[in-house]
Amino acid sequence: MFALFIPWSAHPEVWVLVLGTIAIGGYSAKVLQPKAISVGYPPITRNQKRWFVLGVLGMWGASDWPIHDIAEDYLYSVHMFQHLLLSMVIPACFVLATPRWVFELLIRPDTRLWRSFRRMSSPVVAGVVFNVATMLLHWTNVVQWSSDSGALHFGFHMLVFVSGLLVWMPVIGPISEWKLSPLGQCVFLFAMSIVPTVPGGWLVFADDVVYRSYDTPDRLWGLDVLSDQQLAGAIMKIFGGWFIWIIIIVIFSRWVNSTGDADREARRQRHIDRNTLPEQQLASKSSP
Repeated sequence: MFALFIPWSAHPEVWVLVLGTIAIGGYSAKVLQPKAISVGYPPITRNQKRWFVLGVLGMWGASDWPIHDIAEDYLYSVHMFQHLLLSMVIPACFVLATPRWVFELLIRPDTRLWRSFRRMSSPVVAGVVFNVATMLLHWTNVVQWSSDSGALHFGFHMLVFVSGLLVWMPVIGPISEWKLSPLGQCVFLFAMSIVPTVPGGWLVFADDVVYRSYDTPDRLWGLDVLSDQQLAGAIMKIFGGWFIWIIIIVIFSRWVNSTGDADREARRQRHIDRNTLPEQQLASKSSP
């Protein structure tokens, strides 16, 4: 049976999460920001506010009706799209939205919690956590358990979201000494782009249904289960891989341009020095 629309359903746990996120943002702006400014930190920028709004809207849209309901009960391709938003795009928005002083005022440097967070945000640990979570959550049994339990499904979403926050810290995080060099960022992101292609290729080329929980007689938009499965794999390979590759290209281009600008400035300065030196020598000879 084909369906074009799904009935509305309430997700109060999502509303609580979104309202809690907004409350954290308000607390940071109204309570923490004055303290940060008083000790010399810069205020929240306009871009950081925009990234925060995009992160909140993305979290709400990806977790609430109708995307949540379609992803959980009808189409694995929509589930894949939801997963990529929660693991890559939305965490990046929140990392870009967070000033450094939020970490330093809430966690405080030189504490055990700070050191633990530093280790979890290191490229090796964050990369392992992110990729293990990615592989685990596409295992057949895990997908079935997630489909059978709403609480477990919500917990898995929190896992991919937190792992996404950790994996972006060495690339676009606000703590500069934790970040990799531009070339290191490109290598790290390249490594992150490899593992998602494995389950993606598996879904594209599988001859049979991989996830039985999505093999239901009620088909949304007339998309059969195998086509839905192949579309999910294509989304993971193309969207997941190319999203990371676009960021790699941007980082590499900026690094090359900045290096070229530095070289041009150095050559300009040497040219000025060469022209200035004879004038200084002539002035020193003519002085009494």
